[in-house]
Amino acid sequence: MVPEAWRRGLVSTGRVVGVLLLLSALNKASTVIHYEILEEREKGFAVGNVVANLGLDLGSLSARRLRVVSGASRKFFEVNRETGEMFVNDRLDREELCGTLPSCTVTLELVVENPLELFSVEVVIQDINDNNPAFPTREMKLEISEAMAPGTRFPLESAHDPDVGSNSLQTYELSRNEYFALRVQMREDSTKYAELVLERALDREREPSLQLVLTALDGGTPALSASLPIHITVLDANDNAPVFNQSLYRARVLEDAPPGTRVVQVLATDLDEGPNGEIIYSFGSHNRAGVRELFALDLVTGVLTIKGRLDFEDTKLHEIYIQAKDKGTNPEGAHCKVLVEVVDVNDNAPEITVTSVYSPVPEDAPLGTVIALLSVTDLDAGENGLVTCEVPPGLPFSLTSSLKNYFTLKTSADLDRETVPEYNLSITARDAGTPSLSALTIVRVQVSDINDNPPQSSQSSYDVYIEENNLPGAPILNLSVWDPDAPQNARLSFFLLEQGAETGLVGRYFTINRDNGIVSSLVPLDYEDRREFELTAHISDGGTPVLATNISVNIFVTDRNDNAPQVLYPRPGGSSVEMLPRGTAAGHLVSRVVGWDADAGHNAWLSYSLLGAPNQSLFAIGLHTGQISTARPVQDTDSPRQTLTVLIKDNGEPSLSTTATLTVSVTEDSPEARAEFPSGSAPREQNKNLTFYLLLSLILVSVGFVVTAFGVIIFKVYKWKQSRDLYRAPVSSLYRTPGPSLHADAVRGGLMSPQLYHQVYLTTDSRRSDPLLKKPGAASPLASRQNTLRSCDPVFYRQVLGAESAPPGQQAPPNTDWRFSQAQRPGTSGSQNGDDTGTWPNNQFDTEMLQAMILASASEAADGSSTLGGGAGTMGLSARYGPQFTLQHVPDYRQNVYIPGSNATLTNAAGKRDGKAPAGGNGNKKKSGKKEKK
Repeated sequence: MVPEAWRRGLVSTGRVVGVLLLLSALNKASTVIHYEILEEREKGFAVGNVVANLGLDLGSLSARRLRVVSGASRKFFEVNRETGEMFVNDRLDREELCGTLPSCTVTLELVVENPLELFSVEVVIQDINDNNPAFPTREMKLEISEAMAPGTRFPLESAHDPDVGSNSLQTYELSRNEYFALRVQMREDSTKYAELVLERALDREREPSLQLVLTALDGGTPALSASLPIHITVLDANDNAPVFNQSLYRARVLEDAPPGTRVVQVLATDLDEGPNGEIIYSFGSHNRAGVRELFALDLVTGVLTIKGRLDFEDTKLHEIYIQAKDKGTNPEGAHCKVLVEVVDVNDNAPEITVTSVYSPVPEDAPLGTVIALLSVTDLDAGENGLVTCEVPPGLPFSLTSSLKNYFTLKTSADLDRETVPEYNLSITARDAGTPSLSALTIVRVQVSDINDNPPQSSQSSYDVYIEENNLPGAPILNLSVWDPDAPQNARLSFFLLEQGAETGLVGRYFTINRDNGIVSSLVPLDYEDRREFELTAHISDGGTPVLATNISVNIFVTDRNDNAPQVLYPRPGGSSVEMLPRGTAAGHLVSRVVGWDADAGHNAWLSYSLLGAPNQSLFAIGLHTGQISTARPVQDTDSPRQTLTVLIKDNGEPSLSTTATLTVSVTEDSPEARAEFPSGSAPREQNKNLTFYLLLSLILVSVGFVVTAFGVIIFKVYKWKQSRDLYRAPVSSLYRTPGPSLHADAVRGGLMSPQLYHQVYLTTDSRRSDPLLKKPGAASPLASRQNTLRSCDPVFYRQVLGAESAPPGQQAPPNTDWRFSQAQRPGTSGSQNGDDTGTWPNNQFDTEMLQAMILASASEAADGSSTLGGGAGTMGLSARYGPQFTLQHVPDYRQNVYIPGSNATLTNAAGKRDGKAPAGGNGNKKKSGKKEKK
C-alpha cells in the first residue's frame, strides 16, 4: 500500500533516490541520474537539482545552453537554467505513458555545450490511486442449469484498473447469498479474476433467478471500488458442459503477417448429444479492447486468424480469452486462454535526430572538434534495432559513438574555407536487419573564415610610365590586389610609403585611394625636375591579426617636348660682336652658336639654320653643330656689319624653337692684328694667364691677412704685459731728467671706475715716477685753470699743438679737412648729435681731454714704443668716443708736436698706416706739406 503521506504530498516524492554512477572511462555522458516522482504532479513541480547532482557550474548554464532532449513528442520535463532545477513541464499520466507495465521510467538526455557533454536521466513515474476499477459491462447475466452440481465454477466479468502495484485491482467481494461463493484467482500475468462457485444446488422451482452484486476493490487508501450487478437465471438441466482439450494455447506470428493468417485452432468437446453437444466458439467477455480488431475467430471451427495489422513495437504479447458453449437448452460454457507472441521483423527504418549543431566552424578548428550530436532510434528489436552511422568518405569529418544510439560528428582533417566554404553532410543511419533499412539526413556545416591569407597580387612590383605635365588627380595606376578570405577579413586598405631615406613624395606628388588602390598624381610631373619615383604600396586587410603585403611601385616620368631651346652663346640680351677680316677665305670659322634644350631624347636634338642675314651667300651654319663659317671669301663689297639671326629648333612634336642674334664686324686685314694673333689663340692664352694671376693674388692676400691678424694679436699681448709692468714699477721721485713720457688711459685700462674721470700727466722722464692724479671735479677733470697746458708759455703751447693752435681761451678754428660721418662723430657713444659738417667738437671738456691725450701719445711716439693710446691708430680715443673714432678720421697733429729732450718728431700717421718709412736724418718728412719743425 502507498503511505498516506505520499498521497497528501507531505513527503516530497521528487527526492533523489539515485546516485551518480560513473561508468568506466567514457566521460560524463555515461553518468545516469535516477529520480522518482508521483504521477499527476502539477506543472512546475521540482524533480531535482541536476546541476548539483552532476557537479556543473551554475553560473555557466546559460552560456553552455543546458537543455533537455527526449525522443517523445511531448516535453514532460525542462530545466531552469537559473536554479538548475529540473521541473515538470507537462501532465504526467503513468497509465498513458506506460499502460499496465509495473515500472514506468522516462529516459531523458541533458545536453550542455562549450564543451559538448551529454548526461542521461531516468525518471521513475510512480503510480497513485487515481483510477477506479471498472467492469466492461454494466450488468452480467448468467444462465445456470439447475442440474449443476455444487462446486461448479462460473467465470465472472473481470474488472480493469489502470493503476499498478498496490493501487491496482486487489480483490473482489460478492454480496451475501446462500448458493454461491466467490473465489479470486490469479493468472500467469499476476492479474486477478473472480469465479462464482456453486456451493449449493439450485432449485429452479424454488428460486428461478438470483440477483447478486460483485464488487471490485483496489489497494489504494482509501480503496476505490466498482460494482457489477449479476442476474442469474436458473435453467433446466443440460448436465454436460463443453470442455477444452487444454486451458492454455500458445502461438507465434510475424508482425507483418497479412490478414487471414492462421494463428491457432482451439478445440472443445461436449459429451451431450444433439444440440446440447454442438459447440459454438466466441471471444470471452473479459478480453482487452482491441483484440476483436486484430483477430478473428471462427464460431464453428475455433480457428483464430489475423484480422488487422500487428505491430511488435506496440504490443509484443496478446492474451485472448475464448469460450465454448453448446447449443442445448440452458447451455453451459467452457473457457480457455490463447497467448499470441508477435515476432519482430525489420519494418522500421532508423530515425536520425540532430540534437545540436556547432556551425559555423572556424577553419582553424583543431582536429576532433565536435560539430554535431546525433541520436538515432530504431523501433525494431534485436539485430533489427542495431544501427550504425556513416558519413561519405573523403570528407574531413568522422562519426564516433560513446553511448548507445548516440553519435558525435567531429572533424578529422584540417578545414579550409577558401577551398570549401560549406559542407552538406549526408549522414546515413543503417540497421542490421535483413533486408537492411536506412535513413538519410543532411547536416549543413558552414566554415567560418579566419585571417590566414595576406593580400595577394598578380605581380610583386609595378613599373608605371607617365608623361610629364600630366593632369593632376588623374589615375595613373590601379593596383590589382585581392584577398581570398571572407569579406570582413578581405577588406583591403591601401597606403603609399616612401622607399629609402627620401621623404615627402607621398602627399606632395602622389596619393592612393585607401579603398580601391587607385594611385593618382597630385601635381603635374616634370621630367626635367625628377624622372623616377620609387614608392611602396602597403596593402593590409581587415582581419585580426592584420596581414599585409608590400608592392614596389616604380614611376618613370617620360619626356614631353615642353621646353624650347635656350641660347647659351651668344648670351641673350648681351652684345656679342665677332671680328671677321676682309679677304678671309671660304670655310673660315667665324663663331659658334651654342644651344641647350632641357628635354631629353629626340626632343633635345637641336638643329641650326640661318633665319636672317644681310647676305645669305656669305655665311653658312652647321645643321647640328651650330658653327658659323664663311661660305665664300669675304669681299670688299660686303657690308662691314653683318647681323645674323640663327633659328634653333628641337626635334619634338610639336617642334619648339628660339632665335639667337650674332653680329659680325668685317674689319680691314692689318698686319699688326695678324702679328698679335697669328693663329687666333693668343687671346685665349692671355685669358689663361690672367686667371692664374688672379688666383695667385687671392692666395697672397689671404696669407697676408692671416699673418697680419696674428701679428696684431702678438702685439696686443706685448702691450698688455708692458702696461702691467709699468703698474708694478717702484715709486721714485716725481721729477727726473727728461726722458720719454708715458700716457695711461685710466678709464680704458680698467684701473678706475668709469664714473670717475682721472687724467694722468707724466713727464718725458717720468717712466718710473709715481703718477700724479688730479682730483676729479664735478663737471670736468680738466676744468681747472691750473692745468699744465694752461700754465705753460703760449709759445711752448703753440710748439706742442702746432703753429695754428691758440692758447686756452683762444681756440683755433677747426680743420675743415677733418670730417666725421654721423656714426663716427666724437662723443660718449659715437652718436652725439651735431651739425652735418662733422667739425671737431668745441666744448671745453672734449678739447682739453684731446690735448692731454695728444701730449701723452707724443711722448710714447718719441720713445718709439707706443701706438698712441692702446690701439693701432686709435690715439687712445676709442674709450671716450667709441670704436668708430680712429686715427683714420682724425687729423694728424703729431707733425706739429715738439718733444722736449728729444731730437725726433712724429711721423705722419698715414705714413705708418701705409707702411712708408720716414725720411732719413734727424727729422721726418711731413706728408701734409706743412713746415717741418725741429
